[in-house]
Amino acid sequence: MRDHGGPPPLGLDPELTEDWLIGFLREEMARRGYGKAVIGISGGVDSAVTAYLAVEALGRDNVIGVRMPYRTSSLESLEHAQLVIDALGIESRTVDISAAVDGYLAHEPDADGGRRGNVMARLRMITLFDLSARYRALPLGTGNKTERLLGYFTWHADDSPPVNPIGDLYKTQVWQLARHLGVPDVIVDKAPTADLIVGQTDEGDLGISYPRADEILNGMLHGFSHEAMRARGFGEDELVTVSRRLNGTHWKRRPPATALVSHSGIGESYLRPVDF
Repeated sequence: MRDHGGPPPLGLDPELTEDWLIGFLREEMARRGYGKAVIGISGGVDSAVTAYLAVEALGRDNVIGVRMPYRTSSLESLEHAQLVIDALGIESRTVDISAAVDGYLAHEPDADGGRRGNVMARLRMITLFDLSARYRALPLGTGNKTERLLGYFTWHADDSPPVNPIGDLYKTQVWQLARHLGVPDVIVDKAPTADLIVGQTDEGDLGISYPRADEILNGMLHGFSHEAMRARGFGEDELVTVSRRLNGTHWKRRPPATALVSHSGIGESYLRPVDF
């Protein structure tokens, strides 16, 4: 039952959402003149859902899945990525990025885990865009709304693909859609991880679980104050964790700031709403 005193519920109509996103993909691909898509398949639920939707929209012969392991990547991630590729029957490539990443990091031996992870993420996007040129296949994004709002992604890497079918779905909604689409339970049920650092988990990095973060984000984006959210059972520490990430990462969700010297700045000649 809907709580009329709170924000809209996060529950999905999975069938309607599936149909909508399939139509979105077909329209956006056609608008750009592409009939094929290339997707980085990480072994996680987000890329799996994107791949399942792409196959529904374009057909399995028009989707290319790419595994891009680094030498410290989890074997489980590789196996789960292959599970998606096999289940969908799509063409696949495996590109080991270890030599390319290590070639750069040899010049930066003191780089910490965060920097090293960003290099891996950007190398993976270089790979996808190069394969896009080879196959004439548009790269599809796999970032969900929760990650985007919390700034939990590598700038100019995970957010680079020009079309993203799941970017307005919170993580908990991606899980709902994944179960509807038939993504294997072993992928849906496992702890989410960017797999950039050994032992890393998303929720460990964020300091809050996805279900709690989604409820808080949903409330904040619909105008609920901290006081109102505390009355709904959320702790101040949770609210501060989420709001700091939300408010501190606007720049990651916007195009580069351009100094205007004319009345016809590209993309800047109109007022736009606040970016959340």
